[in-house]
Amino acid sequence: MIVEEIMKKDVISLFENDSIADAIRLMGEKKIRHLPIINIEQHLVGLVTDRDIRDATPSIFETEKFKAGLQNPLKMIMKTDVITGHPLDFVEEISAIIYEHRIGCLPIINNKKLIGIVTETDLLRTLVELTGAHQPGSQIEVRVPNKTGMLHEISSVIRNKNANIQSVLVYPDKSDEKYKIIVIRLQTMNPLSLIEDLKNAGLQVLWPNYPGMSS
Repeated sequence: MIVEEIMKKDVISLFENDSIADAIRLMGEKKIRHLPIINIEQHLVGLVTDRDIRDATPSIFETEKFKAGLQNPLKMIMKTDVITGHPLDFVEEISAIIYEHRIGCLPIINNKKLIGIVTETDLLRTLVELTGAHQPGSQIEVRVPNKTGMLHEISSVIRNKNANIQSVLVYPDKSDEKYKIIVIRLQTMNPLSLIEDLKNAGLQVLWPNYPGMSS
């Protein structure tokens, strides 16, 4: 999946000479935490977050200073070393960038112009949709040797049960690099007989592991 499939295209932004008060009002109205700053050519020149505003704004108990501070231009507080992405980047790549740099959003640039933005919330929503976690179903976790053919072996058992697979995730077993965990989400609310078949096929089902079932 590429970024342009999940990014917000109607990007809310301001200019660098707009005031901090403008940013507070706009972020409150639109319920956003990240505000790209652009110039007249729609080129990205900075980024302001709700944290930047909190750090730059005097205490409300200092009434006059607070009012004056709100009139300062955004160019005084915006970050200019902004990490950006491209609409054809893979979602996995920009997820890694956001995770590694501990940032809350990634403005998306094409031909030097701001055309979109991706936030942590967008990535979380995408993860939910890709895994089918928002749909009724059951999740099964199987521990298998880290070798070729294991997914085919599991899917063969599932096919024999005429069960519909919603999503498949694979990650390494942190306790033993010789194994991996395959997480399968199925469009069924009662996976008991399927779990039994997986175990009879010599596969180790980690979840669910109901009491009384054969191991």
